Amino acid sequence: MMLALGMFVFERRTLPYHSMRHSAEYGWASNAQVGKRSAYQFIGAGIEEITVSGALYPELTGGRISLSMLRLMAEQGNAWPLIGGNGVIYGMYVIKNIEETGTEFYSDGQPRKIDFTLTLTRVDESLTAMFGNLKDQATRLMNDAADKLATVGVS
Repeated sequence: MMLALGMFVFERRTLPYHSMRHSAEYGWASNAQVGKRSAYQFIGAGIEEITVSGALYPELTGGRISLSMLRLMAEQGNAWPLIGGNGVIYGMYVIKNIEETGTEFYSDGQPRKIDFTLTLTRVDESLTAMFGNLKDQATRLMNDAADKLATVGVS
């Protein structure tokens, strides 16, 4: 698995991508000062996007069905969890844009090669807001487990 968006898994059989670009903006307001540099204040995280691009060869890799599945997910208007193949949790993302370009056509008009670009935009506030404070959750879990073990007489 390279990446998972909700239940859609990016892999060789579906949508193998050859590049992944992650961009994040951060807001800073400036206030001009007389005789000094402008003062800046952090106003929060801005737009965060992930763009994956690749080429599909329907005889070898995924094809139009995989792209159609992503289009259906996009049309539902839902946010989906995005998780990397290495276990990195990126957050909740919506499908903002899907582009495809078919080239090298068969005689029936089907492309031998489909270049695609998928743009995802993050919509959750933060991983802490999405999952809560993991340290607090782990502490509560350990305390609850210790309490339950104490009530059944396990030391």
